Amino acid sequence: MRLGVAAGVLAALSVGMAAHAQGYARGTEDGAERGGNIAGPLGAAVGSVIGGAVGTANEILGIDRRERFRIYTRGERRPSFAYRGKVHVGAVLPEGGVVYYDVPPEFALKGYNYTVVNDIPVLVEPGTRRIVEVID
Repeated sequence: MRLGVAAGVLAALSVGMAAHAQGYARGTEDGAERGGNIAGPLGAAVGSVIGGAVGTANEILGIDRRERFRIYTRGERRPSFAYRGKVHVGAVLPEGGVVYYDVPPEFALKGYNYTVVNDIPVLVEPGTRRIVEVID
């Protein structure tokens, strides 16, 4: 019974996600990873659906500012940090060797920094060094 209710809620949450494909894809990937770590294969399946639903809502830059921010970071020509892991939302960057930069006020992203990892610009929470958005 609970599984049926959960499936219904998950299905309702996932309606209309095509318009935000990047956030959806990122959310499903992150949700599947977290769910799999907690509850195995079933957790991965449920986490993927939930992550897809919330992944679009958690996109920080949004579609309108994403391309402008990508152009800005490319124009700055910041050095790229070589990271052995997969560059994805939720990854925590190491303590040493990564240089973080302020996000210009025009993007209205107080509380975040950016850096370039494996030639990909990313937004990072400064206190945790956690990647919160990948600008791919």
